[in-house]
Amino acid sequence: MSHLRLADWLARAPAFAQLDRAATDLVASAARRVTLPAGARAFEPGQPCSAFLIVTAGRVRVQLTAENGREVVLYRIEAGESCVLTTSCILGSETYGAEAICETEVEAVALPTLAFRALIDSSATFREAVLSAYAARVADLVLTIEETQFQRVDARLAALLADRAKGGVVNATHQALAVELGSAREVVSRILKRFERAGAIALSRGAIEIKSERRLAGFAAES
Repeated sequence: MSHLRLADWLARAPAFAQLDRAATDLVASAARRVTLPAGARAFEPGQPCSAFLIVTAGRVRVQLTAENGREVVLYRIEAGESCVLTTSCILGSETYGAEAICETEVEAVALPTLAFRALIDSSATFREAVLSAYAARVADLVLTIEETQFQRVDARLAALLADRAKGGVVNATHQALAVELGSAREVVSRILKRFERAGAIALSRGAIEIKSERRLAGFAAES
């Protein structure tokens, strides 16, 4: 990967845009471009971590599946971000414990594990960028755990609908919303029916229309 091309890609990842010259040289010589289609799995549970990925375009969903089959979204990786689980697996020489699914077509810079370790050891700017991204993501995960454990599902669902609505409509199945919330589809369906009876939403196949933002906000504010 040429320096010009590398600079163009890393410009989409602010945390890694200020690498020193030595780090840039190593990344340029070792990194490769990766393109994955929507729906592809970037990694799966039990797989070894072969490369450190910096997403430069697209969005990846990282989720965990429990033994009972219930899924919960841990976080998403957007353009300019890296994956905290990948960082943890490389540093700890562990395999993945979750799966990553491309929600859109994804472009990324892949840095082999050996090059990543060399940069962690030798480059202060690279090390700072990796650890800063790691700390920010861990903080997000703590917030997710707090919301999952301590906030009512109906309040979280109402907030999620308000956040995801585009033109007053949320295009999502009950199962997809349940995965987002770490809940069961049956629970989400029951709550949505309650929202509908209250006049906050209207349900249709694969879509939810927001009928009253005020009433939905009222549900979101409940604790």
